Amino acid sequence: MIAHRADIKKLWSFTVRKSGRYSLKAARQIIGLAGWLAMSFAAGWIGSRYIPGQWYAALAKPAWTPPDAVFGPVWSLLYLLMGIAAWLVWRRAGFKRAGGALALFIGQLGLNALWSYLFFGAHLIGVALLELAVLGGAVLLVTIRFWRRERPAGLLMLPYLLWVGFAFYLNFAFWWLNRV
Repeated sequence: MIAHRADIKKLWSFTVRKSGRYSLKAARQIIGLAGWLAMSFAAGWIGSRYIPGQWYAALAKPAWTPPDAVFGPVWSLLYLLMGIAAWLVWRRAGFKRAGGALALFIGQLGLNALWSYLFFGAHLIGVALLELAVLGGAVLLVTIRFWRRERPAGLLMLPYLLWVGFAFYLNFAFWWLNRV
């Protein structure tokens, strides 16, 4: 089967040229991926500015609270998956056709970072719980919208959605055990 000229041009724009330089379109994809990953990890970096400290250590915790050492690797993986998911949607549809889903994604990153401030920075367990409910709804909407645009992107969001659900349950337990 002989490929059409348009198919060859499309393939060529995503591959390395004989000179070893990437085409402009391939470079745009790499920069786009780096940008979405940077944005996702930036939310994590902002959240990490609020460390648990002595206040957290003194809280009553449910027996099923994961060890502190679990959170860093889990969140790192989740931010990686989120960044790749956003990039897949952006790559497929761009801002013109997926601007709403991508804006919602950026908004939920802000909510993600805000939770750390509310819980660890301001010690507002109940407010953090309410914010986490909003975050969970936003993540669910992002997951659905990503799924509709690019199914693998929706799949990549599922671990995050599950983790936010677990975090809500854990936050609720902290609130319940430490209410005054």
